[in-house]
Amino acid sequence: EAVETLGSTSVICSDKTGTLTENRMTVAHLWYEGTVHEANKDEDMGDPLRSRRPPSRGLDALARVMGLCNRAVFKENQEHIKILDRLCNGDASESALLKCFELEVSSLSAFRVKYPKIFEIPFNSTNKYQLSIHEQPDNESYLLVIKGAPEKILDLSTSYLNKNGEEVFINTEFIKHFNDTYAQLGNLGERVLGFAHHVLDQERFPKGCEFDPNVMQRYLKELCFVGLIALVDPPRAAVPQAVAKCRSAGIKVIMVTGDHPLTAKAIGRKVGIISPGVRTVDEIPGADPFTPLSDPSERPKGIVIHGAELTEMSDQKVDFILANYPEIIFARTSPTQKLRIVEGCQRAGLIVAVTGDGVNDAPALRKANIGVAMGITGTEVAKQVSDMILLDDNFASIVTAVEEGRLLFDNLKKT
Repeated sequence: EAVETLGSTSVICSDKTGTLTENRMTVAHLWYEGTVHEANKDEDMGDPLRSRRPPSRGLDALARVMGLCNRAVFKENQEHIKILDRLCNGDASESALLKCFELEVSSLSAFRVKYPKIFEIPFNSTNKYQLSIHEQPDNESYLLVIKGAPEKILDLSTSYLNKNGEEVFINTEFIKHFNDTYAQLGNLGERVLGFAHHVLDQERFPKGCEFDPNVMQRYLKELCFVGLIALVDPPRAAVPQAVAKCRSAGIKVIMVTGDHPLTAKAIGRKVGIISPGVRTVDEIPGADPFTPLSDPSERPKGIVIHGAELTEMSDQKVDFILANYPEIIFARTSPTQKLRIVEGCQRAGLIVAVTGDGVNDAPALRKANIGVAMGITGTEVAKQVSDMILLDDNFASIVTAVEEGRLLFDNLKKT
């Protein structure tokens, strides 16, 4: 029944990471002390790129946060394998950061021993950050390290490390430089993370104190922003052809991602969700996505909607977007908003297939006509509420299943 329904699918709402892309991330660029640096991919550990960089307090601070605010570890018995080829326990982003630390600095496992972790707030789609607190080897005060969506981390910061590695207050010049760099890296299709740290006040947080997550979230107002790290996650080779096949079969493909709009759009162009030559609304100065046009052909075909914009939209505006734009990307979205997008498609009478992997994706997977859970990265909850499990997490396999569903439907009509 699920395959038959999939054959009648008219819109596919797909995640980006791991479905449209390979979920095989590597660090491409580091931004610290106001300069973008290419990340080290040199496997010759006798002459790593790290040794060719000038000494830098900014890089030391960024590397420290990258290594400590990170759960990934190498699997055992891989010392003979090149660092970039080693298998990890942990998600793709943190595995990439682990490998970057090993190439840029040294052994992360040995480094972590010096900074025992005593508290952690895991990443979630609401906060959009991950936080941990550590003891320091040369200081009685605790060290707080945090990473997450760059705009969120910047919003929680009051200072940054300047070109001399000194902590100074954030000003308009820094914010402009931050935005320009963020846009530059995002336009390359790179996933960008922000990093910050803060040495906790010893009187407020004495040695041996208990940390409360709610208290810590209220305390996050005085961070020092230390830099950005950009990761590249290549699109799956078969996806552009699969997207083109969907379009020729009358199936609309919508990207729904938690990544920044610029990153999402760059990947969307690479896989064909935004067609070559198509301009999106944000690329046309002064364009209003909701302006009625006497000639609908004058309306841009593509649009990228930020989760913050989606929150402010009425259902009528969501319906307008879905009806009037053939090429759509929803970026910086939450699982709750994914559910809302599914409901909007169904109001338009569309048969919706939606992908998901997390516990929070369960409502959208359940609501969709076909919920497609990820077989590799998917949680048990996502798999249980879905109608279909994608064993290889590959978008192209969904399209193959649609073809099988249509073939099955045709055969049923013949009998």
